[in-house]
Amino acid sequence: MSENYVTMAHGSGGLETQKLIDEIFATAFGNKYLSQMEDSTIVDGSHKIALTTDSFVVTPIEFLGGDIGRLCICGTVNDLLMRGATPKYLTCGFIIEEGASIVSLKKIAQSMEATAKEANIFIVAGDTKVVNGKGDIYINTTGVGFIDEKQEELGAKRCEQGDSIIVSGKLGEHHAAILSSRMNIENQIQSDCAPLNHMVMALLREKIQIHAMRDVTRGGLATILKELAVVSQKDFIIGEDSLPVSSTVKDFCGLLGLDPLYMGNEGKMVAVVSKNHAQKALEIIQNSPYGHDAAIIGQVEDGNGKLLMKTSIGGLRNLEVLTGEGLPRIC
Repeated sequence: MSENYVTMAHGSGGLETQKLIDEIFATAFGNKYLSQMEDSTIVDGSHKIALTTDSFVVTPIEFLGGDIGRLCICGTVNDLLMRGATPKYLTCGFIIEEGASIVSLKKIAQSMEATAKEANIFIVAGDTKVVNGKGDIYINTTGVGFIDEKQEELGAKRCEQGDSIIVSGKLGEHHAAILSSRMNIENQIQSDCAPLNHMVMALLREKIQIHAMRDVTRGGLATILKELAVVSQKDFIIGEDSLPVSSTVKDFCGLLGLDPLYMGNEGKMVAVVSKNHAQKALEIIQNSPYGHDAAIIGQVEDGNGKLLMKTSIGGLRNLEVLTGEGLPRIC
């Protein structure tokens, strides 16, 4: 097989494996932690840490607005941020099918490193396995973030009556970009794939009273808010006219019968904040990278775990979590 493609020899643990590591991963991710090249990496610690792990199997691996490399960094970083943690370290495991393009692999590694720098996180360890297949690439990541010991723990149970619900930008863009690519639909919809560290860190620095945060990924906004409502045993009330959705995504949804409330993003979050801090929080988010389309979309009320939407025609729609099979492999 051509030297431009991954072969089973690259997974043997021998010379070809070392070349793959040296020429692609060590070159792309080189830093003082990864360069230790030991069985485990020694890093500086913290009083309290957040830990998350995720796997990325998106199809296609390159799409308008990003690729699987940018996606895996953003997804992991944003999961840490949603608990109020400062992302610090990340590990990545590659499952590479024989026949994968070396050019694509290099591009993915470079994309990961560029996004890691943007998110201010170090890639400190990794693993590579090569398996039989048709040339696909899968990535597993584990992220570690540090939490200030003086910071109150964020979570759904802290949501209170009167809290404001803020979404950081337009809905459905990643889902629509992936589906457009698969269906060969030509449009300008780009994935919103982005790390939200600047946005979240600014909220924490300004001492905004945040009660809960979630990134809006698989299942979409409705699923995320319904989960928050159930855990907090409060009713979440949102307004249809307040939801930020681009005209191109609206048209796309109309064409295919989709609902942006149940479409995934990879660079948006929901923040539930004290009503008294809502306007300031909105301004901070709007002035942060990737947050200029943020909006206050509703409020939290006493109740028993319902998610309700005030519709454009004056009705009240009860929303539940996504049921059935959503679009697979969007992340």
